[in-house]
Amino acid sequence: MIITYFGKQFFKIQQGNFVVAFNPISKDSKWKGKIARFGSDVALSTTNHPDFNGIETVTYGENIPLSITGPGDYEVRDIFVKGVSSKVEIDGDQYFNTIYKLAIDGINICFLGALSGDIPAESREAIMNPDVLFIPIGGKGVLTPSQAYKLATSLEPMIIIPMDYGDDRDSNALKVFLKEADQEKLEALDKLTLKRKDLDGKEGDVVVLGEQN
Repeated sequence: MIITYFGKQFFKIQQGNFVVAFNPISKDSKWKGKIARFGSDVALSTTNHPDFNGIETVTYGENIPLSITGPGDYEVRDIFVKGVSSKVEIDGDQYFNTIYKLAIDGINICFLGALSGDIPAESREAIMNPDVLFIPIGGKGVLTPSQAYKLATSLEPMIIIPMDYGDDRDSNALKVFLKEADQEKLEALDKLTLKRKDLDGKEGDVVVLGEQN
């Protein structure tokens, strides 16, 4: 699979011709970056907020994605998606946040979304031990870098991908997170190409993806 990052919590995961989008940024978002547009087969939105619900940006021509926007069990092309609920506060308002777990090409993925606090015990049990964990680290409404690293290691993933640490978050968030992980010299990748065999020997390894323009 190939994982590409477009800022905030917007990721594209491609396996062959199959494309999954996580938290595409809406045209109504106040985010100042360029909003990517491409066609996806599945679009997952954790939170009904313009920073995370831009399903229209991953709809291209006749390619209308299956839209998953809340807790439950879903299946598409033999890929099973489980969504479990949590809560988040954004700009003083309360929102529901859905944590997603799914497997693509034999790799288990957990996407925490706009998480700002603890995960309920019943939800934690459902998402333990992912191969790849996507976690927000920027503070100011989502987890702080220290909270994020502590939570990430407690879930025991093989790979940790930090997200949501841009200009609207704490400016030093990524630096602090990498210091917590004792990986201060880690350089960002343009994209991550990953196969099941690449996970051998990994235990909480951090991978930083550069934001695509």
